Amino acid sequence: MAGGRATYSDFLQLDTLLDLQRTLHDPPQRDELLFIVIHQVSELWLKLMHHELVEARREIAGDALPQALKHFARVKAIQEQLIAAWKVLNTMTPADYLEFRDALGTSSGFQSWGYRLVEYILGNKDAAFLDVHRDDATVAARLKAALGEPSLYDEVLRLLARRGFRLPVNLLERDWRRPLAGHPAAVEAWLTIYRNPRDHWDLYDLGEKLMDMEGLFQRWRFDHMSAVERVIGHQPGTGGSAGVAFLKKALDQRFFHDLYEVRNRLIYG
Repeated sequence: MAGGRATYSDFLQLDTLLDLQRTLHDPPQRDELLFIVIHQVSELWLKLMHHELVEARREIAGDALPQALKHFARVKAIQEQLIAAWKVLNTMTPADYLEFRDALGTSSGFQSWGYRLVEYILGNKDAAFLDVHRDDATVAARLKAALGEPSLYDEVLRLLARRGFRLPVNLLERDWRRPLAGHPAAVEAWLTIYRNPRDHWDLYDLGEKLMDMEGLFQRWRFDHMSAVERVIGHQPGTGGSAGVAFLKKALDQRFFHDLYEVRNRLIYG
């Protein structure tokens, strides 16, 4: 094809890609390459995951729900790949990690702006994380812009309003930089959907797909915490992070609070 990439290597820019796994030791320590590859691959999956979530948000805003659910299916597959990566990392022992840990310096997964973009679009809007990237103007600007955009769930609520569910204006038009910790009117809308799934099947399916993503995200967080605990126990992490203590706290975070409250109301009235 004229103007296209001539070979597989050219198309994927393999010379550039495979030159990025540069270890800090020469010769590299035994699991140093493993550590780098796992985290680079995870960043690529996070990049694709964010892209798919942005597209799903756009489709929902345009009332194209079937197309949005297709993106959700891909996000779910990506999440399963991210979870599977911990199995590979768990082949690294504490002794293996200590061989190169000092070389990590102040770097930490806590600083992943790709992960933060995913959290922001899913609704965990915490402006404090912008400070982590204050020394990188380009990244800080991108995260600040993402913080000020509607989350995926904000667009879901607008969809419910367009479908005739009564939601207050201050819920549909608000400061997107603030996290949404649930709303009684949204819970009532979801209760109507969940009590009459045959009458609102696509919205019912949407709610379940959101919970699928939530569940896999929680599993990814748990496996992350378990992998870190297996290697460093309850010692502080690199970059000044609290390590396992921080990751355990993250397990209490939720994206779709209303859908959890619906479960309480369905069972207990």
